[in-house]
Amino acid sequence: MTFKELGLKSEVLKSLEELGFETPTPIQTEAIPHLLKEDSDFVGLAQTGTGKTAAFGLPLVSKVEEGIKIPQGLIICPTRELCLQITKDLQNYAKHLNISIVAVYGGTDIRRQMKDIKDGVAIIVATPGRLVDITDRKALRLDEVKWVVLDEADEMLNMGFKEDIDTILDKTPETKNVWLFSATMPKEVAEIARNYMSNPLEVSIGHKNQTNENIEHIYFMVKERDRYAATKRLIDFNPSIYGLIFCRTRNETAMVAEKLEKDGYNAAPLHGDLSQAQRDSVMKRFRERSLQLLVATDVAARGIDVSDITHVINYNLPDDIENYTHRSGRTARAGKKGESLVLINTREMGKIKHIERVIRTTFTAGRVPDAKEICEVQLMQLADKVISAEVKEDDIQEFLPIIMREFEGLSKEDVVKKFVSAEFNRFFDYYERSGNLNASKEDERGGRERRDRDDFDNNKTRFFVNLGRRDGLNPGGLLRVLCDSTGLRSDKIGRIDIMASFSFFEADNELVDQILTKANGTEYEGHQVSVEVTRKRKEGGGSRNGGGRRSEGRSFGGNRSDRGGERRREGDRGGDRGGRSGGFKGRSDSRSGRNDSRSGRNDSRSGRSGDRRR
Repeated sequence: MTFKELGLKSEVLKSLEELGFETPTPIQTEAIPHLLKEDSDFVGLAQTGTGKTAAFGLPLVSKVEEGIKIPQGLIICPTRELCLQITKDLQNYAKHLNISIVAVYGGTDIRRQMKDIKDGVAIIVATPGRLVDITDRKALRLDEVKWVVLDEADEMLNMGFKEDIDTILDKTPETKNVWLFSATMPKEVAEIARNYMSNPLEVSIGHKNQTNENIEHIYFMVKERDRYAATKRLIDFNPSIYGLIFCRTRNETAMVAEKLEKDGYNAAPLHGDLSQAQRDSVMKRFRERSLQLLVATDVAARGIDVSDITHVINYNLPDDIENYTHRSGRTARAGKKGESLVLINTREMGKIKHIERVIRTTFTAGRVPDAKEICEVQLMQLADKVISAEVKEDDIQEFLPIIMREFEGLSKEDVVKKFVSAEFNRFFDYYERSGNLNASKEDERGGRERRDRDDFDNNKTRFFVNLGRRDGLNPGGLLRVLCDSTGLRSDKIGRIDIMASFSFFEADNELVDQILTKANGTEYEGHQVSVEVTRKRKEGGGSRNGGGRRSEGRSFGGNRSDRGGERRREGDRGGDRGGRSGGFKGRSDSRSGRNDSRSGRNDSRSGRSGDRRR
């Protein structure tokens, strides 16, 4: 089937031809003929990247009357980025029609938007909060709207826009048609359909909540302290990656992005603490591919529609399964292939099984690549780049004699060796002292047994560190500080306990001088690191409370909650994660506190709601 068979206006078909669109996607094939011919409500369920914008946008621009300057069509979407993208798409579809399309969103001058509306508009594309603001100011009447489109309905409800959507729909005529499009169909979306729609036609491409079949889902089981190191390896193993890295919180997002930037990766954060101008700048760089990696929270990344994303890396699993569907849906758009890579700890396998059941797919168990595999991939990438490089003979001709003299006496093999070494010595040095990052449930059980034995290990020394969770320290951060400053491999550092204001770690007795000499005085995120010996294991071990706990007791300083916390977190490898090992949070819990983030009616604030959980 082609677009010509769907019944669209000739002017719209001309625009599609100029855009290079020929064959409609499944959701477009099902939705467009019905929306063009029928005067009815409609529910379309399909994954992001399957062409939903054209599924409602093409029939809408074909149905509105030209030359009329009052709103006939209203499209409501969750974020500014998506609002702008939809507006641009509709303007392209309606290029040969006399139709005015205006975008209304927060984070910019409301007076300009009110003027655009006053000048006359046929279709309004809006975020909920800003649209309510404008209607409250009596700058817009919705009593003649014929069609209301709710795009990414599940995301809007996840972001706490239920009240705003109710307010907007109550101001529109009862005779309007409501077209609802969503990737998933939770009960809140079904409630919207019950309250505002009459006998809607429901079209579902695949099963409800089913993921895009072009996405390969792979999980990697690692120890909690190794999440960042594993992320770096996955990036290094995919040198052509153009991807999104999802984190749970704004703080974690900022931390991961900062670490990647410091380690030489082309990465930047996107979260609710950024100003609108900063968000726009980051997104511009990412769309232009001058930025290779975007590290984002779920809320900040909503509405991002960027083509050709190769990988989505889940630094942590999200609290809600629907969020995983939206995360993974950022790749494999428009029929292309993509990968969704997930880092889990040894207690999260149940979550993977739960996601598999809900989105009707199967995860592949992946293996974090080792140093040899990564170096081979990187070297081949470099070789391909050199071989395919364009040689501009005229431009380099005058410099060649000088270069050739420099390489006199060197064989081809010598030149290649030196070239590779110049590019990769630091890379090799880094991976030479990195161990195996793959973990298993057996490792977790064995780890607990080993940690219990460590309490009686005569060869271990326990160290005190002056920084803790309040300083932003986590197990991975402490491990990085120790390895970078001392040159030790990560497997040389034993048990790590992160408390609120300080931390402990263990290492072999023979490493004491090396650690104290080289780690003391280093910096972690602006804080100076101080390391002291807490105790050395006593001959014969003794009980847990024996063997030199005196100096540890002084360090705890009477903080009973932290003292108890050390025992509770045994086997956790990072005290700030207590309570996460269970199942997914209920939807109502995961959205608690969202109303606090909606003051000021500025839609840029919607990027913050999901990150206030901590």
